[in-house]
Amino acid sequence: MEEERIGYLIEKCPDTRVIRQIHAHVLTRLLPISAVSFLLSKIVGFCALSRHGDINHARKVFAQTPNPNIFSWNSLIRGYYLVGSQSKVPLFLYKELVRKGYPSANTFTLAFVLKACSNILAFDEGKQVHARVLRSGFVSNQFVQTGLLNFYAKCEDIGLAEKVFDEIHERNVIAWSTMISGYAMMGLVNKAFGAFREMQTSNVVPDKVTMVSVISACAMAGALDIGRWIHAYIEKHMIETDIMLSTALVNMYAKCGCIEKAKEIFKGIPVKDHKAWSSMIVGLAVHGLAEEALEAFSRMEESKVTPSHVTFIGVLSACAHGGLVSEGRRYWSSMIELGIEPSIEHYGCMVDLLCRASLVGEACNFVQTMPFYPNPVIWRTLLIGCQKNKMLHKGEVAGEQLLALEPSNPENYILLSNFYASVAQWEKMSHVRKMMKERGMKVVPGCASIEIDGFVHEFVMGDWHHPEAKEIRQALRVIAERVSDAGYEPQVSDVLHNVGNEEKGIYLCEHSERLAIAYGILKTKAPVPIRIVKNLRVCIDCHEVTKIISKIYEREIIVRDRVRFHKFVDGTCSCKDYW
Repeated sequence: MEEERIGYLIEKCPDTRVIRQIHAHVLTRLLPISAVSFLLSKIVGFCALSRHGDINHARKVFAQTPNPNIFSWNSLIRGYYLVGSQSKVPLFLYKELVRKGYPSANTFTLAFVLKACSNILAFDEGKQVHARVLRSGFVSNQFVQTGLLNFYAKCEDIGLAEKVFDEIHERNVIAWSTMISGYAMMGLVNKAFGAFREMQTSNVVPDKVTMVSVISACAMAGALDIGRWIHAYIEKHMIETDIMLSTALVNMYAKCGCIEKAKEIFKGIPVKDHKAWSSMIVGLAVHGLAEEALEAFSRMEESKVTPSHVTFIGVLSACAHGGLVSEGRRYWSSMIELGIEPSIEHYGCMVDLLCRASLVGEACNFVQTMPFYPNPVIWRTLLIGCQKNKMLHKGEVAGEQLLALEPSNPENYILLSNFYASVAQWEKMSHVRKMMKERGMKVVPGCASIEIDGFVHEFVMGDWHHPEAKEIRQALRVIAERVSDAGYEPQVSDVLHNVGNEEKGIYLCEHSERLAIAYGILKTKAPVPIRIVKNLRVCIDCHEVTKIISKIYEREIIVRDRVRFHKFVDGTCSCKDYW
């Protein structure tokens, strides 16, 4: 039959030129309507999904198709999803399909639309699709269940993701990997590790996608021991280590403070893409190894790998951490010459670079050249720069802009309050605190975590609910005595509260990283390094005290704060007191 012959030719079509010829042939032949519809649907599928296709031509053919079948709809929805992961067209097509009422959406339709909702974080639309799933009776379909799980995990509604996961009776590797990835994205690292262990007891064999998810959780938590165990598991079970998995390992070791191991794995990647190079450059940058980061960038250029916008974020961050102002300006110019349009993140890196170098006035002028309005991160950076340099007027302007942009973020009020305290504007500080209280805002507390025996322990400033709190208090007292005997006095100027010096000293002693370090000394012995992850920037006093602790206890202490790594050895820090 001619219909079958043409259908075979469409499947074997080498390029769009031939498919256009076949398309013209179908339209000019006197074929039955049903045959025309079938062949046009095949052409839509080829143009939408083949690497030799053309999504725009697929849309034109679809418009010509009399009563397009569900295969045509699905091909077009999936095709637009594949062409542009941030496209809203799949959602518009699905809404049009529902409006028409025919043909009925099937499980593939719903799975594809859920993927599109996941990518653009279209939470409301995704919930509507979920409602359609329930009405259609497809709730037990494996593809749809996985789509729903991925959607809720990507939209960071971990409660609904868990509910969907619990309803999946036969969980395959995709479902487990998606749940683990969801936990990792939310920072629920112990749950991510727990799910991985449960996956193993369920006799589901993890694949490289699973391992990337678990490794990402390790990177987020700074859980080096678990990360090492996962790496050994990969090698023992001979899981294919492709560039995606290798890059995840580089990122994990870098974020867990093992930059030498990260460099070793990076060196072993035979063909490095821009993601691998960028991960290495960013890792070196956050460790304060500015010169090595810039050297890696030079090798990347020599390898003819085109840098991405992420690469330049790493390069500019390295310049900021190293105080390399002139180099930062030069790389900014290089980025623009390469045709990479600076994003808000790149502008933020440059503002950070200038503020760290006490060039706050130049940073303010630089912000005025931006083609878009500064985001809260940039205003916060300027405010911190103004606090450091005691610049009242500019700081007030940054604070006002910050509160106007994010009036519900308590961190902004704390920053502005601290700024006023640093310049002894106590009345203005009290006014900001009063505003917080009236609006019912709660301060995000300082939090530090440490991994001991495969479990991540979290400590919050002044929180004594840990089961070993009594022992930690005793360890803190001993540490404080030894630090005091070493001749150190608390830098109470870093406590921005209008209270007495004795009370300020108590505030400092209960900072979260102090609790985590005390627990590390309590539970581990030299030469095991103490590795801490903190959600805020390390304060000056804790930085000085940690240097002393590293010397008197002869312990290597690695602290990953909100901005970078600090490696304390024998009374000195890798940041050279520039952070």
